Amino acid sequence: MRFLNRTPIRTFVVYPVVTLLWEVGSNWNQFQPNLWFAPLMIWGYLQYRLCGRYRVKHGGGGPGLETPPDRLVATGPYALTRNPMYLGHIIFLIGVALTLKSWLAAIITMMTTIWFHTRVVGDEKKLIQTLGQPYVNYLASVKRWIPGLF
Repeated sequence: MRFLNRTPIRTFVVYPVVTLLWEVGSNWNQFQPNLWFAPLMIWGYLQYRLCGRYRVKHGGGGPGLETPPDRLVATGPYALTRNPMYLGHIIFLIGVALTLKSWLAAIITMMTTIWFHTRVVGDEKKLIQTLGQPYVNYLASVKRWIPGLF
């Protein structure tokens, strides 16, 4: 059961499978995915994986904040947004919702986005304690989610 509690497993396995089963089960005759949006799923997953590798390589620690980075990473994708890995999750889920034309996936995406935002606020407090003033400066110079906007 702990395996299913891992955020990447939920995002990249559980939510898409549950959504697919729901959509096929409830709309079997009319189910036609829109594959034009499938690249969003690929983009989101690759962003999550590659940004995670980048963070571990340049900041140490583990893939999640259970093992936080040893040092601030403010280069590469982290120079554009403070949360490129979480943003990858959200992009992937948007791709699932649009590809499967699913209200269920849209609701899951909205709830997951709210959950990530709440988590990020807590993560930032922990990282201020761990990384100090350089992280405070980073917070002031790099947007939380979307470069240049939010």
